[in-house]
Amino acid sequence: MKLATFRTASFDQPLGGVVEGEHVRVFAEGADAVRDVLAGTRGTDANLGRFALAEVTLLAPVPHPGTIFAIGLNYADHIAEMGHEPPQWPTVFVKVTSSVAPPGGPIVKPEVVQRLDYEGELMVVIGAGGQVAGYCVADDVTGRDLQKREPQWVRGKGADTFCPFGPWLTTADEVPEPGKLELRTWVNGELRQHSNTSNLVFGIGALTAFISETCTLRPGDLILTGTPGGVGQGMDPPRYLQSGDTIRIEIDSLGAIEHQVA
Repeated sequence: MKLATFRTASFDQPLGGVVEGEHVRVFAEGADAVRDVLAGTRGTDANLGRFALAEVTLLAPVPHPGTIFAIGLNYADHIAEMGHEPPQWPTVFVKVTSSVAPPGGPIVKPEVVQRLDYEGELMVVIGAGGQVAGYCVADDVTGRDLQKREPQWVRGKGADTFCPFGPWLTTADEVPEPGKLELRTWVNGELRQHSNTSNLVFGIGALTAFISETCTLRPGDLILTGTPGGVGQGMDPPRYLQSGDTIRIEIDSLGAIEHQVA
């Protein structure tokens, strides 16, 4: 099942829906409808209307998530291009919830950031009991200059709009092998990243177990699992994002997100 949060011209609030082919069926009103499904407090059987996907504006599938956990240095090629040694344990940090953005963006480059970068990633969405409920495509947008000069990554990783994800939440039952998914990132039509989640240093099970050692995972929490090689910072010379650039990230079975830099 594919769960989406979206807007239409005929409703004055966000809607929760199930994507069915080229249409989306509304099962509830409200921005937290999908999060309620994750918590097990709402079903998806209702039919409050039906829209063509081309007629709606997709929002982040979970517009008001719990904690956004993220993992740094989790693909060997990305570790190498950034000049680091492989970590003994997962490198966990947190992006603030105001970084959430729709899959279509835009992402906004703050004036203080001069080295804006993309990171195409597989996102894990947590459901009831701390279990993996599903997956999304995400961009862990990063201000490399802030990330490098400040010991904590809150500003460099957590600026407003620095976490677009979607296009919808694909439930775990439709992704039997999340460790075997192709991931690709394009910038202005140029393929920059191409890898497979089989190359994760720490897999999904290891990441959820590691985080759960100290933090209770709750419905609506998100985990960005890390990015492969091919980021702008790792190029020679580095190639950072500029206003007007278009980033497209695609993961097999999960769809694609595409957004511009504003």
